[in-house]
Amino acid sequence: MNGLLCFAPPALVAGAAREHHRGVRPTGVVISVVIPTLNEQTQIGRALECTRVPGVERIVVDANSSDGTSQTARFLRAEKVIQALPGRAHQMDAGYREATGEVVLFLHADTRLEPGWSEAVLRALDDASVAGGAFELRFDAAGILYRWIERGVSLRSRLGGLPYGDQALFVRKRLLDRAGGIEPVPIFEDLDLVSLIKRGGRLALLRERAWTSARRYARNGLLRQVLRNNAALAGYLLDVERGRIARWYRRRPAA
Repeated sequence: MNGLLCFAPPALVAGAAREHHRGVRPTGVVISVVIPTLNEQTQIGRALECTRVPGVERIVVDANSSDGTSQTARFLRAEKVIQALPGRAHQMDAGYREATGEVVLFLHADTRLEPGWSEAVLRALDDASVAGGAFELRFDAAGILYRWIERGVSLRSRLGGLPYGDQALFVRKRLLDRAGGIEPVPIFEDLDLVSLIKRGGRLALLRERAWTSARRYARNGLLRQVLRNNAALAGYLLDVERGRIARWYRRRPAA
């Protein structure tokens, strides 16, 4: 994955202390990383390695994978491995309910965070007005078209305030507590989470990067996938029924 190595940032303990000075209840776990999975045995190891940081618990929420994802996660010593109904929103909600950290970060199984990610999250949350945030997106693929997509995502996130789930969204857990968790919608659960963050305060867009897999673009065709993504987003913004968007989006594109 572009040669990325993940290790524990030394300032994490200092970040936890800053949370304590602001009156936030201190715990052994500062950040809970929730990783929804479905047949991600080849990906889960790198996701767990990148998030192996003191003060961080990793919660793998599997949807009854048939490829041994759960067993691999246990072997690699994820702090918690649980089962949930299929569907990312269901899995995110189940993981949040197991979380003991003051901050919950939702990580796609095929997304990697760079060294220092946890320090960056805590530094952003030093500002009491910040309710949550997201990382800068990068793809693990070469090519000028991918660089242009990254720029478009950055504009959508920073000007439109609409980061997606593959940008590793994080939120203060108390906001999820107040909301009663994550609604089990069939698609765009990430944008619902962004809306929740904005209702609770400011959305921080970090300069630190989340590297995500380009496998869907490679499988469906880069330009075709871009058009599908934008069409689905347009449906969301026009308040088209979520189930209808999900059924259309998940249809396999014609060859």
